[in-house]
Amino acid sequence: MAKRVVLAYSGGLDTSVAVRWMIEEWNVEVVCVLVDVGQDPDYSESFDDIRARALAAGALDFVVVDAREEMAAQFCAPAIAANALYEGKYPLVSALSRPVIVRHLVDQARKFGADAVAHGSTGKGNDQVRFEVGTHALAPDLEVLAPARLWGMTRADSVDYAAKWDIPIKATKEKIYSIDENLWGRAIECGEIEDPWAAPPEEPYTLTRVTATQPVELTISFRAGVPVALDGVEMSLAGLIKELTDRVGPTGYGRLDMVENRRVGIKSREVYECPAALALITAHADLEDLVLEREIHHEKARLQIRWSELVYDGMWFSPLKEALDAFFFETQRHVTGDVRVRFEAPGLARVVGRRSPSALYDHDLATYDAEDSFNHADSEGFVKIYGLGVKTWAARQGAKNATPAP
Repeated sequence: MAKRVVLAYSGGLDTSVAVRWMIEEWNVEVVCVLVDVGQDPDYSESFDDIRARALAAGALDFVVVDAREEMAAQFCAPAIAANALYEGKYPLVSALSRPVIVRHLVDQARKFGADAVAHGSTGKGNDQVRFEVGTHALAPDLEVLAPARLWGMTRADSVDYAAKWDIPIKATKEKIYSIDENLWGRAIECGEIEDPWAAPPEEPYTLTRVTATQPVELTISFRAGVPVALDGVEMSLAGLIKELTDRVGPTGYGRLDMVENRRVGIKSREVYECPAALALITAHADLEDLVLEREIHHEKARLQIRWSELVYDGMWFSPLKEALDAFFFETQRHVTGDVRVRFEAPGLARVVGRRSPSALYDHDLATYDAEDSFNHADSEGFVKIYGLGVKTWAARQGAKNATPAP
């Protein structure tokens, strides 16, 4: 068993209990690392409050790493380039933050001379896979511990355990929702949401409560596939994501309600709030429609599905994902331009304009007006050659020539 452990610490019930439990059960020293990926501290707490809780639970030390800009530039930007939507819906809210956290867990483990890293995931979720496979990829020598898979405590048991050790938690036995948050959005599960027939309650939503009284129309500018400005104002990607969330969330846009297939083989009903993620992917994909050559465009659409599956399944640090990144990076060279999107309550969005200096759309070729420069006569030979194989098949093997089944 390890002697010193670096724990991915959120400040919530499970990871706070994990600190004390590992100390008592395994006689280890625990360093708590909170990686700031854009989450708001629970119950509007400060990071100082969370530090006090970690130390009260017995942690040797507590470290906060500000990784917001890193997550945006190195993790969200590739997801935008990939138009990443797991199962065509989910923009990988939690899945994108886990490799960021893993990277810093490993880094802090080296700094503190730790033998292991730990996480608070259970045996049913995807995050255990993401934390552990990611750690194995970056630091195969480190042990990975998962106390929540072993202790067998219910939420009520964990609350009692915290009380026993005077850990100042704010969680209660009645809290019914599990929420994970970062700058890319919020993932919500448990409680009434576990019934796939029940409409999701309004209570846990915060980013997409409808308060807008007028439609919101804005222009998102891209440079080589990366969002760089809103309405002509350039900003960092992390800042742009936050600004976009604040501007379009109040229209109700960005909610998802889906039953998804977890990596461990079970189906899970979850709801999400991700207004900026969905808006940026929608705008980016629309701009690609304008600038990507047909064969690249079609092949990219197929590979995007695979990229999203790999990231969802915890394979951020894998050779196939890196190879796909290289392909997507090449496709983004000319994805520069502006996309105008109109958001209307409740939760509606549509692209109403797009432009690019690299557009492959040619008005004179596309128009049916007098400016039409397309040579229609050229199509006769093209269509004959294109359909020659089918014509030959129809004459020799088609339905009218088929041998009746015995």
